[in-house]
Amino acid sequence: MYALRTLRSQPVRLLLTVGGVALCIILMLFLLAVYRGAADGSVDYIRRNKADLWVLQRNATNILRGSSLVSAAQGERIATVPGVGTVSPVLFLLSTVKKGGDVRTIFLTGFEPDSGLGGPPQLVQGRNIRRDDEIVLDKSFAQKFKFVVGDDVDLQGRRLKVVGISGWTNAFVIQYAFVTLRFARDLIGFPSLATCFLVRIGEGADLGGVQAQIREELPGLEVYDHPTFLQNNIQEMKSGFLPLLYTVAAIGAVVLTVILSLLLSVNILERRKDFAILKTIGSPLAFLWGMVIKQALLISSASSLAALLAFFPLVRLIERVSPEVSTKSTFGQIAAVVLAVGVMSLLSSGISIRRLRRIYFLEAFR
Repeated sequence: MYALRTLRSQPVRLLLTVGGVALCIILMLFLLAVYRGAADGSVDYIRRNKADLWVLQRNATNILRGSSLVSAAQGERIATVPGVGTVSPVLFLLSTVKKGGDVRTIFLTGFEPDSGLGGPPQLVQGRNIRRDDEIVLDKSFAQKFKFVVGDDVDLQGRRLKVVGISGWTNAFVIQYAFVTLRFARDLIGFPSLATCFLVRIGEGADLGGVQAQIREELPGLEVYDHPTFLQNNIQEMKSGFLPLLYTVAAIGAVVLTVILSLLLSVNILERRKDFAILKTIGSPLAFLWGMVIKQALLISSASSLAALLAFFPLVRLIERVSPEVSTKSTFGQIAAVVLAVGVMSLLSSGISIRRLRRIYFLEAFR
């Protein structure tokens, strides 16, 4: 195949081009994987705490980037609403953990261990908290800072024992940690405050009816069913920093297109006389165009293969070095990137093909 022989005639250039394009593909794959991992990880805690209703302060819509304060008295009133089974207060705080000279921020979650709601959605090691001097840490946080079950933690000058390691609690930019509600309240000095209430309705009760009744009796509160509250937090995450990842991925796609266009254009310029000879002997324009397109597709195919071979080992290495970086790759994501690379290679060849029109057959006789 003439297109392949043309590329192989400059092996160093071909290798550098394939490497550069492969790096752009790896960048796009990685950013999409980080996006999916962050988007899912940020709401896994909410998704897996199966409360029927989430009750927050008026006008509060989420717990990721919103604020809410509710009182114990409001929780007691909710418990008296017909159809309500259990009411579990949860208090979220930004707090710090100190180890040696390092001080790290955590999303401290105070809950009532006996309620079964608001705690770690999964325990991968150890057990749940039982006393006020115990804490459960997120798995990625524990790996990053070398905490294991049985260690002591200095949390704002208070010593707690790590009794468990949790999963599904990595919110990418920050990780959850779990303590008793009593400890969290004592930490801030307000013994009756919470961020929200997780409500389970009684057997046979109507969810919509209970929701409406709570709203009627406590107009200063917002009441969301579980799917609505989950969607609120997903939308909040998507509207935050995550769109920046798509922007950087798009920049990578532009760089990929530029690299391919430059290589193909240089090949055409270097073989200008060859193309003139082909025109002189009557080669149809479609043949010449096809040769450039084949070169673009060969480069994009080789680059995609190299990127896929390097991507997964690279991701494992990154997650080992930085456990808080959570990635999720799906077949759909990978297929979309490969397809996009194919489209961009065709676009690059289209840009380069314009140079063929400026080559005249008389140039063959220079």
